[in-house]
Amino acid sequence: MNIIITGASKGIGKAIAKKFAAHGNTLLLCARNIAALEETADTLQQQHPQSVIHFRATDLSDYDDLSAFSSWCLDKGAPDILVNNTGQYKPGSILTEPEGTLMELMEANLFSAYHLTRMIAPAMVSEKKGHIFNICSIASLQAYANGGAYSISKFALLGFSKNLREELKQHHVKVTAVIPGAVYTDSWLGSGIDPQRIIEVNDIANLIFTAAHLSPQACVEDIIIRPQTGDL
Repeated sequence: MNIIITGASKGIGKAIAKKFAAHGNTLLLCARNIAALEETADTLQQQHPQSVIHFRATDLSDYDDLSAFSSWCLDKGAPDILVNNTGQYKPGSILTEPEGTLMELMEANLFSAYHLTRMIAPAMVSEKKGHIFNICSIASLQAYANGGAYSISKFALLGFSKNLREELKQHHVKVTAVIPGAVYTDSWLGSGIDPQRIIEVNDIANLIFTAAHLSPQACVEDIIIRPQTGDL
């Protein structure tokens, strides 16, 4: 399968890439940090020589760069899976966060997925198959203190996912919103939080891999996963 994964150099995206690479797929990876992305791709290729790993440094908040990435992906064939994982977290209050925060987070958390999907999905529609995963957040479901623009952007991403699901179901293209609580990524390093308290990145990768391998007539619309003892 041809699998596009954004934000693939670390955290959830890297774990998803590792899971699919272990099963002999063609991966098309992007992230902004070329050094981290190249290291990830090289490691995956060495560990899983049965897979083909392509990568391209891309800033998905830049429309021209995003467009070039989508063309690069499509040149390698119709994609089977698109994982819109790129995102950014900034805590803040609506009334006090710096001017421009909402637009910055909307660009990172919504517009990147919106524009890339609009460019990639027509190839899936043409093939009458494919699966799109949007990495949302528990912040997509419920407002919380100091959520601010981040929560707004993640609510919007979930709304996009639901509309996309409705539009694409008739074309046999699946859409899944992945809605995790706290996941132990680099953002938690140095926080003092016990890693055993929160979700592992491999939990998310395993869920996505399983959802991607159901029968053609089955679609998991939402995946909600929280730490066993509750949200932080």
